Formats: sequence, structure tokens, C-alpha cells
Amino acid sequence: MSQLDRRHFLTAAGAGVALAGCSAESAAVDPQNQASGPSIEALDAAAAQPVLDVSGIDHPLIIDSIRLLEKDGERFIHVRSKDGAEGLSLTNGREYVSQMLAETIFPFVIGKDARTWETEMLWDLYRDGSNYKLQGLAFWTAQAWVEFAILDMLGRVAGKSIGEMMGGVIRDEIDFYVASGRRDTTPEEEVEYLQSLLDETQAKAVKFRLGGRMSRNADALPGRSEGLIRLARKTFGDAIDLHGDANSSYDPEHAIPIGRVLEEVNAVYFEEPCPFDHLEDTKVVKDALTIPVSGGEQEFSERRFRWMIANRGVDIVQPDLQYYGGLIRSARVANMAELAGMPTTVHISSGFGFVYMLHFASRTKSIGRYQEYKRSIEVYGDWFEPNLTISDGRMSVPKGPGVGIGDIAAVIRGAKQVA
Repeated sequence: MSQLDRRHFLTAAGAGVALAGCSAESAAVDPQNQASGPSIEALDAAAAQPVLDVSGIDHPLIIDSIRLLEKDGERFIHVRSKDGAEGLSLTNGREYVSQMLAETIFPFVIGKDARTWETEMLWDLYRDGSNYKLQGLAFWTAQAWVEFAILDMLGRVAGKSIGEMMGGVIRDEIDFYVASGRRDTTPEEEVEYLQSLLDETQAKAVKFRLGGRMSRNADALPGRSEGLIRLARKTFGDAIDLHGDANSSYDPEHAIPIGRVLEEVNAVYFEEPCPFDHLEDTKVVKDALTIPVSGGEQEFSERRFRWMIANRGVDIVQPDLQYYGGLIRSARVANMAELAGMPTTVHISSGFGFVYMLHFASRTKSIGRYQEYKRSIEVYGDWFEPNLTISDGRMSVPKGPGVGIGDIAAVIRGAKQVA
């Protein structure tokens, strides 16, 4: 099997049967596009396609108030329109972003028609007060939180879920993997921990950490990464798919041998082998390996995502729905990737972040084989109507309007305003 065909097989295998409504072809790396790739003009046109359908809301939805609230260690953004519609989002709790919200984003959205979020507000917010000079993860994360609340409000008014408003729901269950964020373990200890995650969730895939995280090629423990990869396959057998995440640990010289060990055990993909902004180095690794290479967790530039796609710098794009600035911007990346025959497997942050991932995966045609489950359904599942569930390695997609929370008032009752 050629390198190209091998990568195509690994990326596509099981995608159609694992995700209801998603064909294997839609989640595959297309060999013809792999060789040439779509033009920059075609990618720009794909990114410019409308994402959000607000045609069912026939009256202005003027934002009257927006607040940052805190309750029981959770932080919420609550938005309300002049006619009493409301929406809610959960943040990832980063305190230092509060000032960005209070001074930059909240004042901008007051008095605006929420229906224009995609068509006008996103671009105008970027330009307002030279906000483009602030762009980076802090700015885009704050924007994402506000977007999540606005989309929740729009969905509640329209009587549609976020997925339905973003082109339509094509799958109502999402296959997931569980992940360990640990590097303080021996291979034996880590495999034991991973087994506990599999036992708890009945997942069909796991992800473990390789290298030392931005470590300039140093392993967390000598020989840990190679030993963990091989022991995981020996312990779990072929029924469990394996993902390896290096978190920017290696240069190409060191990443490629680690990738070879992942290939040896038929792992599903190799995430962020090189420092996240070393795009050319990541491409060197991708070109040398047959295992799919993914990246994009820390990316906040649409143009750099476009470079990754146009130049086949990765096989799988991974925008973070919060760090990258929300669902709309991430959908634009997915549109470009789909045109190139590449899947999108989103990165998520925070415990509640998996809910936004579920909505994104429910409507994205070229979604990857698995999405991450943060093991948070037991915390948030009964906020939804119907409740969120996991079964046989799959998560249910929220079905209610907006994000799907049944009773906003109950969730934020007793919360204090912090911005």
C-alpha cells in the first residue's frame, strides 16, 4: 500500500459506519486533492459560504444586556434582547479574559441586531477600536463565549438547535475518544489509567500524551513515549483505536521516529508533533509518515489554516472552538478542509466545551472519526431536554433549541455578576 493510500485508508476507515449520516468519503483525505489541492481562490470561496441561517427570525433581535456571571466555580455569559429573549454560554473560567469581555466585546454588541452576528458583527468587532491588534487566543476565546450565548438566543427564538441553524443536523450521535492529559506516569501506570477511562465510558478510542510538551525533544521520562505506544496496543488489542498527542514536543528529526512507532501499532493519528506554529516542520513530518498528522489547536488565523490546507501541511485540521473564535469561524475552516477532501476533528477546552463540539460535529459533513469526550455528561447532562447520554462509545447531540439547555433561569439562579 502506498504512503498516500495508507494515509487515505487510516483517515477514512470507519468514518462512515461510525457516524450516522457521514459517509466514509466525506471524512476521508482525498488522494487526488492530496496531490494538487484546491486553489487559494477556491478555498477563499469555501470559507466565504454562509454558515448561519437566521431566515426564520423575521424581526430585529436587539441586544439589550450582556453579563458575565459566576456560580459554583462556573462562569457564564448571559445575553438578553430588548424583547426578552435570552441566551447562555459557559466559559472556560479564564479570569484574565474578563477585562477583555468587559472593555472590548460587551460594549460593542449592545444595541446590535443579533441576527447580523455572522454577516456584520464578526468583521466589525474585529475592526472596532483596532481590536485586530489584540488578536490571539485571549481575544478570540472571549469572542467565542459571546458567540455561543448569541447563537443560543437565536436558536431559542427560531426554535432550532445550533446545528440546525448552521446548515442542518446530519447526525444525532457522535463517536468519541477519551483522553489522558498526564505525563507524570510510567507506561504501565498510564495504560492502567487509560483502561479505567475505557471502563468508565465504553469508548472505542483513547488518546495519550507523548513527549514532554513543548520540550525540545525531551521525553517526560526516558523511553516513555515509545514504551507507552507499544504497551497500549499490546494491552488494548486491535479493538481500541489509539491517538498520540505530542503537544509540540519535537522537531522533525525526533518526531518522525515517534510517528513510525505509531504507524507500527496502526494508530489513528499523530497530533501536533512539532511546535504548533512551525507549520513547515509539521509538513515535513506529515510528508514522511503514513499515519495522518493533525494540527491547529492553538491556531487563530484563517490564513494560516488556509496555508495548512492548500499546502497539505496536515492531514486533519483541528480548530479549537473557543481559542479560534467560535463555531462560525471554525465552520469556515471545515468548509475549506471539506473542499480539499480533509476531515475536521475539533479541539475542545473546558468541561462544557464538549457540548459546543457536539453541535459542530452534528452539522459538519467531513467530521473526523472521533471527537473528544471530557467525561462531563454526569455534570451537565441533566441541564438538557432531553438529557444528554453516552452509550456504546457515542454521545447524544442536544436536541433542544439553541444550545439545548432546558431552563436557563434554574442554571444561573443565585449567580453573581462579575462583569
